[in-house]
Amino acid sequence: MVLALILLAGCAKEFNTVYKSTDYLYKYEYAKTCFAQGKFSQAAILFGDLLTIMKGTSKGEECLFLYAVATYRDGDYDAASEVFRKYYSSYPRGMFAEEAYYFIGESLYNTVPEPRLDQTPTYAAMKAFQEFIDVFPESDHRKIAENKLYELQNILVRKELINARLYYNLGTYFGNCTSGGNNYDACIITAQNALKDYPFTSLREEFASLIMKSKYELAVHSVREKQSERYQDAEDECYGFINEYPDSKDRPLAEKYIEKCKKYIKDGLQED
Repeated sequence: MVLALILLAGCAKEFNTVYKSTDYLYKYEYAKTCFAQGKFSQAAILFGDLLTIMKGTSKGEECLFLYAVATYRDGDYDAASEVFRKYYSSYPRGMFAEEAYYFIGESLYNTVPEPRLDQTPTYAAMKAFQEFIDVFPESDHRKIAENKLYELQNILVRKELINARLYYNLGTYFGNCTSGGNNYDACIITAQNALKDYPFTSLREEFASLIMKSKYELAVHSVREKQSERYQDAEDECYGFINEYPDSKDRPLAEKYIEKCKKYIKDGLQED
């Protein structure tokens, strides 16, 4: 343990000596050695410190790219995306241009949060990957970028599904749904928009089920003047659901709703 501490102290002393050095070529080579050894935090510090000095020299391009990669490998993804972007902006025809453009998206991809949270980083990552594909359509990275795009899109779909479920579970909360549907209406609109925006999602059935259940509950909790129309709408939705998903686990529920809708519509017409 003591020996390890002594070695660490010695390494730290050596790094500080190099960091303060005015022998910039030696400092640069030391930074590359740190990079090769996987000491990305130290490498990033040194490359970052050398950027201004190396700019305009034969090592300027390599220094900026290695700084970006070291920052990425050190786990500072937000900063890495900006450095990769700076590299591409500075050297659009540089030897690392394609790699840098790809890693703008890859860096942002690593900042994407779980579906329940704000998805601003997800949109940024998707935009970066799409731009990469547009600029480098023949790249070896294209397939990976496309797969990442699908994966990110699925996160957005799941976000919409979480929102739709939340509205449905809130039900009559914040009101009794007698003046316009409230949460059930919100669930229907959210789910319908998701199906429109992501028509090929594997979660279509779950959205469709929420729409069906919300339309039925909307009819149940509507004022009498609107119930007949809404029960008919719910019944039509149930038939549509069964036609599209005949083997769904929610088919028995759809059939149950149809029976109730028919009964209400029949009884309602007799009373009129």
